[in-house]
Amino acid sequence: MTTKKGYGKFIRLIWIAFGGVVLGVASIFGAASLGLLGPMPDFRQLENPKTNLATQIISADDTVLGKFYFNDNRTPISFHEIPAEMIDALIATEDERFYSHSGIDFRGAARALFYLGKKGGASTITQQLARQLFVGVRSQNIVAAITQKIKEWVIAVRLERRYTKNEIITMYLNIYDFNYSADGLRSASSIYFSKKPIELDLSESAMLVGMLKNSSLYNPLRRPEMVRDRRNIVYQQMLRNNLITEKQRDSLAALPITLDFNPQSHREGIATYFRGYLQQFMREWIASNPKEDGTFYNLYLDGLSIYTTIDSRLQTYAEDAVAAHMPNLQKEFFRQNAPEFNETAPFLDVDKDEVEAIMNQAKRRSERWRKMKAQGHDEETILASFEKPLEMEVFSWSGDIDTIMTPTDSILYYKHFLRSGMMSMEPQTGHVKAWVGGINFRHFQFDHVMQGKRQIGSTFKPFVYASAIDQLKVSPCDSLPDGYYCVEPAKFGAHDAWCPKNSGDRYIGKRTLKNALANSVNTISARLIDKVGTRPVVNLVRNLGVSSFIPNVPAIALGSADLSVYEMVGAYSSFANKGIYVKPVVVTRIEDKNGTVIFQTAPKTKDVLSEESAYVTLKLLEGVTASGSGVRLRHRGADKANPIFRDVVTGYPYEFDNPIAGKTGTTQNQSDGWFIGMVPNLATGVWVGGEDRSIHFETIAYGQGATMALPIWANYMKACYADSTLVISKDAFEAPEYVSIPLDCDSLSVSRQEKSFFEDEDLSDLGF
Repeated sequence: MTTKKGYGKFIRLIWIAFGGVVLGVASIFGAASLGLLGPMPDFRQLENPKTNLATQIISADDTVLGKFYFNDNRTPISFHEIPAEMIDALIATEDERFYSHSGIDFRGAARALFYLGKKGGASTITQQLARQLFVGVRSQNIVAAITQKIKEWVIAVRLERRYTKNEIITMYLNIYDFNYSADGLRSASSIYFSKKPIELDLSESAMLVGMLKNSSLYNPLRRPEMVRDRRNIVYQQMLRNNLITEKQRDSLAALPITLDFNPQSHREGIATYFRGYLQQFMREWIASNPKEDGTFYNLYLDGLSIYTTIDSRLQTYAEDAVAAHMPNLQKEFFRQNAPEFNETAPFLDVDKDEVEAIMNQAKRRSERWRKMKAQGHDEETILASFEKPLEMEVFSWSGDIDTIMTPTDSILYYKHFLRSGMMSMEPQTGHVKAWVGGINFRHFQFDHVMQGKRQIGSTFKPFVYASAIDQLKVSPCDSLPDGYYCVEPAKFGAHDAWCPKNSGDRYIGKRTLKNALANSVNTISARLIDKVGTRPVVNLVRNLGVSSFIPNVPAIALGSADLSVYEMVGAYSSFANKGIYVKPVVVTRIEDKNGTVIFQTAPKTKDVLSEESAYVTLKLLEGVTASGSGVRLRHRGADKANPIFRDVVTGYPYEFDNPIAGKTGTTQNQSDGWFIGMVPNLATGVWVGGEDRSIHFETIAYGQGATMALPIWANYMKACYADSTLVISKDAFEAPEYVSIPLDCDSLSVSRQEKSFFEDEDLSDLGF
């Protein structure tokens, strides 16, 4: 009896102890659920877990150009975008019973407890998600670590009640940090393999799944062998779960780790200058477009999608064209202007005092000056810092160079480099298709598409001709005296007459307007603006979208105004769009993280010229590339070997045979070279020059727009035409139904060709 009583008492004690443990565990989990062990997410947080999402910049051809983010380069994907093989690998490696448990794998927990974690942990995918979303990094303190684990279990169960298994997998892969700003699967697949997630093969999927254990430790760039071993463990787990065969496991395990590493940062990748402009565009848009609750969108955290007009193919071809031409042009510039590095190179025709003034201005605009000034340093201290040698990385066309030089010398070094700006636009829609603001965004961040404004030279002349065509109905076949000519000072409120000269002081007596524009004859432009008046020309250019200051003086006829590539391409596009100006568009719509459209562009247009006047201007501009300053775009049979039809720098002919309307521009002392070229559905402008006007070629052969800028346009268009996925027109410009102005000069009577359209023109001053 005693034995039985003792045994019964022992059994009761066991049950009491067991009940106590169960009650204790229940109490602990209850306390955790009530938030007594620390803050717990409420149901709203569980329904909408807070994660930082990068803003995507999406091209017109559905390519991600880049992202805006602070620390988290994360863009969510949906379940159907995840490869099925990756899901198999994930579950086999991280949570074999994922589809059968409710957030906690008790078998796995018991195994981990019995073997003290030596045969794997017990965290399910749902628990790992809970830790990343709400709990945080595991504490080193044992009590705190246990508390965290308990909270993970409670949150995991809650997550399982609110989300499907597929949603949990998707959330987990969206939130994981794979290093190198690869936040989430979309960024990781792009950065490590230059692919979309759905395009990943099993080897690539297995590598990323292996990294889930510890992405810092299993880093494929620093420890490829370790990553390979970890990837092969993933294969072993897939074999264990009958997802692959042993033969597949062996062949896959023999493969090396192969990456196509494509780091994503604000200063690397495609369309960097455009992204810099877009950042400012978005800041202004956000400031003017609050949410419904009155708060403002965060460009770096709210996961917006910005749909742009940029075409990634055209953008790539534009960047390639700049990168192909500029090193060759730079080499020639070094040969002529800066054979050795000294205190005055690369400046020409500038005395030492002016060089010093230029350098001091550059120092005051530098980031070094800004930072030291903000720190409270006086000017003497700041200036002295520019003379202390430092280790630095500087740009070269052969790759970045590690060197030691003073900041002053680095400024002088960078001034040796010619810069470039380029924009391409669809005239009918205003959609900007390519935007190249410079030669290298990491080292030269000033944008020469929008920010940079330089003298435009002869590229302004078509506006003068268009004004004369629109007002006076002149024909390209009409002729004017080509002789020394002065505009009287009383006509523009000056003390002295304005008397421009032709290039090389060359005058031939009489020219048609077609010949005069093709050869950029200054005296003809002077006569035209004298007859039309400066104010109508300025008004025309204003209506064509130019907002920069244009002086009301006749010298504007030769391009004395400073305008941007952005303004010039927008204005020229109106000629190809039947006289209708369309304001350039860079963003078509913006969506929030849920895909709701929060902005959609509305084109802004203005009728500026008659369709006939625009078409006649185009025909004049076609003459520039057929027989004028842009003729090297062409070749004509036996003339193919003639140097005039070849690129001066490379020696290669371009051989375009389709209609092209264009205009070169060269400013005083060859400081700026321009070319703007158009086909019916694409207008593109290019500028090339130094950072300062005192940096220029010594001779016109290399300093003219036809040498500095035209080759970039030519290389770009050749690449565009070679791409069969693009539809870039080779057709003639569409003519109006009725054109009253004569265009076919060969069919006109001799009397019309010889007659000046200025009936009162005195030809006695031609100087023959």
